[in-house]
Amino acid sequence: MIIGNLKDIAAQRPKNSRLLGVDLGAKTIGLALSNESQTLATPLETIKRTKFARDMEALGRIVREFEVGGFVFGWPVHMDGSTGPACERVRSFIDEMQNYPQELGTKPGTELWIALWDERLSTASVDRFVESRVDIGKKSRRGAKASGLTDKLAAQVILQGALDYLVPST
Repeated sequence: MIIGNLKDIAAQRPKNSRLLGVDLGAKTIGLALSNESQTLATPLETIKRTKFARDMEALGRIVREFEVGGFVFGWPVHMDGSTGPACERVRSFIDEMQNYPQELGTKPGTELWIALWDERLSTASVDRFVESRVDIGKKSRRGAKASGLTDKLAAQVILQGALDYLVPST
């Protein structure tokens, strides 16, 4: 597996394939998908977490269905740039992913590409967007979280930020 900060492994990214943005939470996994040219991120779905093997089955289904070539995980550093328990949760999840190459559709002789992208303020920006634009009932933010909208939109924000870094607009 190729795992690291996006800025360090950008040159090794799989070209002409979709990337899957991941906003990993304790109870849910928000997902977003790029187009093949890796210029546009679209919210995809939110997985309710249960057992790790089931999480891998769900991710594997998406990887196969959309021919995903790599992952961009939100890296939840603190505002001062330091890491904490949330970063450790992401690191542990990625470490455990290495035990499921077949479920993730990794072909023999190929390496899974996993980038970490600073996700500071991604959820805050999604919360502001939801409050101002989305009508999911009286408690918009809570309703958006319960419906999975917040998580997949956060994954979209994370992935789009990474794509903008990878393919700067001219």
